Amino acid sequence: MRALLSVYDKTGLEALAKGLRSLGWDLVSSGGTSRALADAGIEHLEVEDVTGAAEMLDGRVKTLHPNIHGGVLADRSKPSHMSTLEERGITPIDLVVCNLYPFRSDPSIEMIDVGGPTMVRAAAKNHASVGIVVDPSDYGQVLDELRRDGELAGETRRALARKAFAHTAAYDAAIVTWFDQTDGALLPPSLHFALERTEEQLRYGENPHQQGARYREVGTRSWWDDVQQHSGLALSYLNIFDTDAAWKLVYDIGEQPAAAIIKHANPCGVAIADDLATAYQRAFECDEKSAFGGIVALNRPVDAATAEAMAAAAQADIIIAPGWEPGTVDTMVAKRKNTRLLEAAPPTDERLHLRQISGGFLVQEPHRFVADRKDWRVVTKRQPTEDEWRDAELAWRLVGHVKSNAVLLVANGQAVGIGAGQQSRVDAGEIATKKAAGRAKGGASATDAFYPFRDGLDAAAAAEVAVVIQPGGALRDDEITAAADEHGMAMVFTGERHFLH
Repeated sequence: MRALLSVYDKTGLEALAKGLRSLGWDLVSSGGTSRALADAGIEHLEVEDVTGAAEMLDGRVKTLHPNIHGGVLADRSKPSHMSTLEERGITPIDLVVCNLYPFRSDPSIEMIDVGGPTMVRAAAKNHASVGIVVDPSDYGQVLDELRRDGELAGETRRALARKAFAHTAAYDAAIVTWFDQTDGALLPPSLHFALERTEEQLRYGENPHQQGARYREVGTRSWWDDVQQHSGLALSYLNIFDTDAAWKLVYDIGEQPAAAIIKHANPCGVAIADDLATAYQRAFECDEKSAFGGIVALNRPVDAATAEAMAAAAQADIIIAPGWEPGTVDTMVAKRKNTRLLEAAPPTDERLHLRQISGGFLVQEPHRFVADRKDWRVVTKRQPTEDEWRDAELAWRLVGHVKSNAVLLVANGQAVGIGAGQQSRVDAGEIATKKAAGRAKGGASATDAFYPFRDGLDAAAAAEVAVVIQPGGALRDDEITAAADEHGMAMVFTGERHFLH
């Protein structure tokens, strides 16, 4: 039996090679793998001993030779294949162990592996006869099976072949993506993603009768991959979906201590303050009824005062923060043992935003915006005061995280009324006003798109806000501006829409 070893990642190589030799296997290797085997004192042939040709072109051509690929690709069930090998003096290769140059870590033309993928694909194609191993974590299983049975079962070879094709597919996808990025193509002619399922077990999908899993792009990590869960049950599909929305929101607010509470991907409470406990308490007070069973996101490590406040408030499904000070986890577990307590790094930016539709995907660049007054325009006779500006800026940041149609009311750094996901913008405003229950007086109202008629503006006036912030751009902007003047309000046009679906 003969194995060909050619790996960039040398993890577990020595143990695998020694295990194969102990079973009587001949080993063939090249380049750095051969040197590693030699340093470990493991007997083997070099590729050029098999091919009769030295490597060339600075190592670009080593294993691309009939004596190698004939040994890998020969179908053992076909007498004609085996007689051809015998006529040409080619020894069959029964196992290929190969992983590729780490292109993602240092993308360049020289890191594009040619011989490796060719060998991997050849062995995977011929998996009825040949084993192909691309992942060092599989070495132990392969050796155990060879020791026990003397060969790899057909089922094992098939599973390894599937993994091998996934390996080369992900490799090619990374190369295509690199070309697109270096060419500056945001929406290239084709998109290539290779996704792998993460190890975590989701309890179920969107509903209990649906299976669900989290996938990530092969070769990448996000903040989700390093989340620490300090307590509670395993996460579900919706837990992850809502937590992702909450985490992005709380880090999009600004530099002050902030808290956000999310239900069904919509905020039901958000606030900033001079300290985290106050920010949480004010976020909770926005809509105490809706906060039950929600996702709490905090942009500061949880301190004792904040833990006590959260333990005394309505049960949350999840609390996520960048850290937990000593004793705070114990405080929460003692009073809220079913709440999942997460610790995570700040959220990472998306490269593209994808949404599946029947037969395809909709793709767009992520919605990124900066609340910057210099790009905005006050269109009313009255200018906002400094306090009104601060509330307007916060409201504008937040309304972009509310499902459309959306209206959000802020007073003194606290969201006090949120109208989300309504077919009518007027209805969204009326819901926000009802939830605010008089607390929006003197504050700010933000809407994610322009008011087409003055009725939306009149709904904001009913909440007694002092300033309205909106994109502008409606045919009746002049009429709506006149209505704001009539109500004695300031109004700001941002020139940017915040739809979220």
